[in-house]
Amino acid sequence: MKRSQLSAMTGAKCPHCRQGDLFRYPYYRLRHFSDMYTFCPHCGQRYENEPGFFMGAAYVSYALSTGIVLVTAIVLFQFFGDPSPFVYIGMSVGLILLLAPFNFRIARVLYIYLFSGIRYEENPRIIPREKS
Repeated sequence: MKRSQLSAMTGAKCPHCRQGDLFRYPYYRLRHFSDMYTFCPHCGQRYENEPGFFMGAAYVSYALSTGIVLVTAIVLFQFFGDPSPFVYIGMSVGLILLLAPFNFRIARVLYIYLFSGIRYEENPRIIPREKS
């Protein structure tokens, strides 16, 4: 089954086969929202191609958080008549904390698709691996 890259990214699927999951649990399981597979459960592709690879996703997460703050500030200024700085700070921090599981996952998915060097294969060769 051929899946588009956008569909695979929104579903957090393997960049190599676009079928295996990147994360072990759904985002709403807050204790385990960050648990990732080491290898793709479908094709066996290793996700972390070097130790500390996903540290770079912190920069993507920072950019997403900055976007949240900017959009929050614009909405508050335009629709609520420039409230006090405490409202800006409270709303921004609240939204960042509320969206943390999404932000974490989106940052990792974007990072693996953009910077891992893993390319899509329509019929990937199954890579033998140890259990993860």
